[in-house]
Amino acid sequence: MDRIETDICIIGAGSGGLSLAAGAAQMGARVVLIEAGEMGGDCLNFGCVPSKSLISAAKHAHGMRSGAAFGVASVEPVIDYAAAMGHVRGAIETIAPHDSQERFEGLGVTVLRDRARFVSESEVEAGPHRITARRFVVATGSRPLVPPIDGLADVPFLTNETLFEQRERPEHLIIIGGGPIGLEMAQAHRRLGCRVTVIEAMRALGREDPELAAIALDRLRAEGIEILEDTKVEKVTGSAGDITVHSGEAAITGTHLLVAAGRSPTTEGLGLDAAGVAFEKTGIKVDDALRSSNRRVYAIGDVAGRQQFTHVANYHAGVIARSILFGLPAKASDSHIPHATYTDPELAQVGLTEAEARDRHGDALEVIRFSYDQNDRAIAEGRTTGLVKVMVHKGRPVGAAIVGPQAGELIGTWAMILANGLKMKALTNTVLPYPTLSEVNKRVAGAYFSPRLFDSPWVKKVVGFIQRHVP
Repeated sequence: MDRIETDICIIGAGSGGLSLAAGAAQMGARVVLIEAGEMGGDCLNFGCVPSKSLISAAKHAHGMRSGAAFGVASVEPVIDYAAAMGHVRGAIETIAPHDSQERFEGLGVTVLRDRARFVSESEVEAGPHRITARRFVVATGSRPLVPPIDGLADVPFLTNETLFEQRERPEHLIIIGGGPIGLEMAQAHRRLGCRVTVIEAMRALGREDPELAAIALDRLRAEGIEILEDTKVEKVTGSAGDITVHSGEAAITGTHLLVAAGRSPTTEGLGLDAAGVAFEKTGIKVDDALRSSNRRVYAIGDVAGRQQFTHVANYHAGVIARSILFGLPAKASDSHIPHATYTDPELAQVGLTEAEARDRHGDALEVIRFSYDQNDRAIAEGRTTGLVKVMVHKGRPVGAAIVGPQAGELIGTWAMILANGLKMKALTNTVLPYPTLSEVNKRVAGAYFSPRLFDSPWVKKVVGFIQRHVP
């Protein structure tokens, strides 16, 4: 067996593993990177990149149908579903070289394309190789959660790992799961000419602010997507092209079934018991430094049992890089991590929700709202459905939520403010170009200060005094 000694052994070449490997190797550490599947992991091959590429194709189709309000005749587009999926494949192939084995080997990383398994607290086997390292980092991500539904295993179904291999447009796509993945794909497929039914056991977009989620769900339903909430799937029957989902006395029959019922951390087959690494259903147990019960072993990204987003994996990589490479204390925090759902309108959140903020701060909390229909750029573009909501405690934002066009872009301002502990005046001091959607954020800050200035008797007395007595 080939024996390799290294400084850092990273298991998983997804977003977090690649970020850490590239940084560590370029700063002089010896790095071994192990990946049994595709380089780039879920985000590149089955998640963020393909889903947003398909959403983009669907957006073009929707634009052709919705031009009448702008004096452009609306037409029903001719959809080539296979070509739309070709666009998805093209986006993946364009990005893939950046995540490729060749690039990372060029950076000095030893890349092993095999399955990794701990055989002791300080050793990992990958095919014919046994790796001893000072530090191990598990970055294996997550995979689609397939719920134990009666009959599901007996019918053909799709997950995000197989959906983008489709070349024939579904006539009627049934989606189990009303979270971000399910609803993003629901709207994309509806705009690409499919009939779509979404079945959710609880509340659709249940992790989002209810007030903002309702705005997004109204739009999806208006586009013709059937969304069934509080509907538990009891059984699935049928065969390819004729699949029925049963719930109580109701039965929904479609041509294709997509399971989007959540994600499960990838821990099986890693030999975590042999390494003395404690784990549970939600992932590897880690402390705030992302270190496991084995002090040699860290976990980052989805497998660390925290928020399951690509940008979180990258953030985790940066946190442990400070610890592993420089010996500096570093802890991961969730309080300033934003997330976005890329439906139209988009949804985005950072920090505390309104409910969480009220529980924590009580009557001392102020909730400031600003509607897109008061933004000149939104009016000019005919995209006025949207709302910004910011939770403020003693002048500092503690959370922000946005529903509307480019919410995923606009939330970045609030993420920066929360990450750096800034006050609302940081936005009022900022000059933004006109007309832009980004002004909605500054107008929120203005809405916070306006009553303090315009409704204050003290301010009016000071201004009056200055006007009468100061030359």
